[in-house]
Amino acid sequence: MNSALLIIFAFLLLAFYSGIRARQGKDMNMEQWTVGGRGFGSIFIFLLVAGEIYTTFTFLGGSGWAYSKGAPSYYVLSYISLAYVISYWLLPPIWRYAKEHRLVSQSDFFVSKYNSPILGILVAAVGVIAIIPYLVLQFKGLGIIVSEASYGTIAPATAVWLGVIAVTIYVMLSGIHGSAWTAAIKDIMIFFVVVFLGIYLPYHYYGGIQPMFEAVQASNPGFLTFPEEGFSISWYISTVLITVFGFYMWPHTFGSVFSAKNENVFRKNTVMLPLYTLMLLFVFFVGFTAILQVPGLQGADGDLSLLRLSLKTFDPWIVGIIGAAGLLTALVPGSMLLMTGATLLAKNVYKVLAPATTDVQIARTAKLLVPILSLISLYFTLSGGDTLVTLLLMGYSLVTQLFPALLFSLPREPWVNKYGAFAGILAGVATVAYVTVANVTLATMFPHWPSALKDLNIGVVALFVNIVVMFAVTGVTRSLAVREPQATQAEGTPTLE
Repeated sequence: MNSALLIIFAFLLLAFYSGIRARQGKDMNMEQWTVGGRGFGSIFIFLLVAGEIYTTFTFLGGSGWAYSKGAPSYYVLSYISLAYVISYWLLPPIWRYAKEHRLVSQSDFFVSKYNSPILGILVAAVGVIAIIPYLVLQFKGLGIIVSEASYGTIAPATAVWLGVIAVTIYVMLSGIHGSAWTAAIKDIMIFFVVVFLGIYLPYHYYGGIQPMFEAVQASNPGFLTFPEEGFSISWYISTVLITVFGFYMWPHTFGSVFSAKNENVFRKNTVMLPLYTLMLLFVFFVGFTAILQVPGLQGADGDLSLLRLSLKTFDPWIVGIIGAAGLLTALVPGSMLLMTGATLLAKNVYKVLAPATTDVQIARTAKLLVPILSLISLYFTLSGGDTLVTLLLMGYSLVTQLFPALLFSLPREPWVNKYGAFAGILAGVATVAYVTVANVTLATMFPHWPSALKDLNIGVVALFVNIVVMFAVTGVTRSLAVREPQATQAEGTPTLE
């Protein structure tokens, strides 16, 4: 067994031990398991939010897109920073409402705001459907990282099985507490590893960051700028828009908001998190460095660029540390996703269908659903072939459909009613489902349109359909609601005849 593999397994055991130990001294009821008793301060909220965002996508997908696509990868920096800025105003009212009404899941918020358990089922369904590709992303990245960093000693499928077993056990036992403590280990490691790689590799191979860009530009002119068609500026702006709106609509990110002990936690983190986003620059530097040093990676293999370059450059023990950091980027968000998906299904679907179920039974059901979600995600992980970025963007298109209904619910009097919210979300999700299954884009449907229009992320179209349907149905149902009492009153009022 090589030293890289030993280091990776050591950190896997450390994460497993930390996740299990996090439950000590706590009664793992539903509130403790899902939102940590609403007692997390700025540091743990920072770690959870960063832990959910800096995932295997950051580690592999970001460098993979820099390697394969060039300038379009910059959208990641833009959307994350903008989403953190929006959180300064968006998250405090959500937290206040959730604390007042003792909410523990994203669907709870919609149910309470719109007084509609059926809407809660739809929101839960959208969340779980979006969570599956996000979980697949984490598990797929886990397999890539461990297999590559172990020099092929561990097959990707074996690595995925080991990681899934570990995270499933500690999620069932410790819930969000296990995720928070594992995130603490992960964030320290990922920061130092990514910054080291992003600085060392360009200087090692090119003598600096500027010479690296000059070499890439000389070998592939135009690669560092947006193309006129395809992944153009139009695609970039629309994709940033979709992902900004969808950022906090991920059920696990939304749910982590409930675990804060006060609303000032979010305002403090709004200052720090955009700065933390700059770490992604170093991930891009690794991908750009790899273009000339490990050429020929095509399609999904572009996600291997960081690890292939590391294997070429470093001794096994350093590769082991890199692999261990990558392993943790899969376990932390994976644990939050599993816990959140199980909570949604247990509390907002099963509880509605079986209202006599007690809170203790709901908590038990949620924990039992964790391995089921793990196995479903495992199946798609071992049978799928999409790149990591593709999986992430597909999930974003789905969860973004929840944003209008959330936004319009925040005023004292919601701008739309439950019928409009339900119809809008359903219409948006149906649009996303159609374009995903049919594999169509605006460019394929309208090839003669100007590139500024046909390059738009089709998620924008789904969002537009969502909003139009939402207000149309709200207007119609409110009009009918007004007419019905008038008709009833007229029928019961004596006439003068």
